[in-house]
Amino acid sequence: MADKRKNRGNLFVGLVLAGVAVGMVGAAYAAVPLYYIFCSVTGYGGTTQRASAGSKEIVDRVITVRFDSNVVGLPWSFKPEQASIRAKVGETYFIKYRAKNLSDSPTVGTAAFNVAPDQTGAYFNKIACFCFTEQRLEPGEEAEMPVQFFLDPALVKDTDMDPITTVTLSYTFYPEKNPTEPVAQAPADKPSAQL
Repeated sequence: MADKRKNRGNLFVGLVLAGVAVGMVGAAYAAVPLYYIFCSVTGYGGTTQRASAGSKEIVDRVITVRFDSNVVGLPWSFKPEQASIRAKVGETYFIKYRAKNLSDSPTVGTAAFNVAPDQTGAYFNKIACFCFTEQRLEPGEEAEMPVQFFLDPALVKDTDMDPITTVTLSYTFYPEKNPTEPVAQAPADKPSAQL
């Protein structure tokens, strides 16, 4: 009788430990997407917001928006076309970065971004940008990379934002480890078949 009770207790403990192990593995896989959602919602760590259209309200407050560019591990030059703008809160702006492949072979990069100070991420809304999209540049090729954004008028109601006069939008390009292969094109001197 005591052995049966002991075996049931051991089985119960074993099942609980197995459940904990499965739960920990599940939590590890869910951590990255959950962290991304948390950062997107709160602006934590300088994560910007996404918007499908500009703001309907423009506020009189002006904030300087600086544009920063970095390249890690790619033979590229990468710079904003302008160093900064004075942005009215709520107004939509369209700026461009330029990238050029300085090598003699095709390269593929992907950009990550953030804004600083961190608390401005909750109010920095990007409508369009080139981040997290593979950018393939042929040898010597140069490309324009546009960004469209606005600062959410809700920031004027946040007293933590009162001392903020400058926001920095920063992009860093990294080499794409597993780039997707481009679709093959028909040679220019051969006409394509008619159906």
